[in-house]
Amino acid sequence: MSPEHDDFAIALTYYAPYVSGLTNMARDIAEGLAARGRRVTVVTSRFDGSLPRTEEINGVRVLRAPVLARLGRGVISPHLVRLSRSTIAKATVGALQLPMLEAGAIAAGLRTPLVCTYHCDVTLPPGAINTAQRLIVDASNRLAMRRSAAVAVTSEDYARHSRMWPAIEPSMVVVAPPCPPPPPGLPSYRETDGLHVGFLGRIVREKGLAFLVRGFRALPDPDARLLIGGDFTHVAGGSVIDDVRAAIGDDPRVRLLGFVPEDRIGDFYASLDVFTLPSINAFEAFGIVQAVAMLAGVPVISSDIPGVRQPVARTGFGTVVPPADSPAITRAIQALAADPPDRVAGAARAHEAFSVSSVLDGYEVLLDKAAHQRRTAR
Repeated sequence: MSPEHDDFAIALTYYAPYVSGLTNMARDIAEGLAARGRRVTVVTSRFDGSLPRTEEINGVRVLRAPVLARLGRGVISPHLVRLSRSTIAKATVGALQLPMLEAGAIAAGLRTPLVCTYHCDVTLPPGAINTAQRLIVDASNRLAMRRSAAVAVTSEDYARHSRMWPAIEPSMVVVAPPCPPPPPGLPSYRETDGLHVGFLGRIVREKGLAFLVRGFRALPDPDARLLIGGDFTHVAGGSVIDDVRAAIGDDPRVRLLGFVPEDRIGDFYASLDVFTLPSINAFEAFGIVQAVAMLAGVPVISSDIPGVRQPVARTGFGTVVPPADSPAITRAIQALAADPPDRVAGAARAHEAFSVSSVLDGYEVLLDKAAHQRRTAR
């Protein structure tokens, strides 16, 4: 892959091996486009000092900028701006994955057409410093979106409820995130014949795990199990594992699995009767992990908040509950256990809605349109 010219250059704060919905979506798009013959470079932070400055991952060239300091969920990396600008300047089309503190500085004055993907609003705990940080990030993202040929969002439902809607609306394009199905697996995480409920994701406040635990603990079945998978040692912004452990208390039916490796993801989903995404605010705009669960044939309980409710709304494969409502989670689990939906039909509907190929088709249309605008502007 030539470092002199890319078809597509993507800038974002975190990239693989960091795991989040945003980074996974960026990775799947980058690798999917590379597999289709596009030359793709990703510019990101070197959030872990042991990572190489430059490497190629599944056909994608990855450049990592050194980090000077960390600020909440983000990083401070002046070199990330310089490296992103120089890389995007040599590409046919650039892309920014938002929210991103440096987005405005990267976008300012660039002649390369940009396609921004806006994932979610920044949500931080109350406090003067956090409020200032949020205002700065929002202003930076608005500048980048104003300079973009298109702003991609995962759902109009979320975008309309975002505080960034005025900046999103003029050039909004809805493209669902690519959701690759998990590999087939064995139910090796199952311990009993009882109902197995699962969660997979980062162990952070906005996921609402304490409410899930309390909702599960209200189930009387001693053979039921709650499997919570996700990293709680390397989490931007800090984990809430202590709060989750406090909610678990002395209930022996709850399992904290920690990080679930890629080669066991199929086993995890194969072990579940119900998957849950009990988010408590609009920090995330879709929740890719619930669509992946559906693709594995597992019905979903998700929170009734903008964007997150869309996979269930589009497929009917599960149910939504009010956020931060443990009794509602209990009732939803019991209802799905008493009358489980058709898993094969639910997986088929999820595939139709969220297949990787259809999403990549949509992104290629965006890139080609932006590239055409650049040629005609010359």
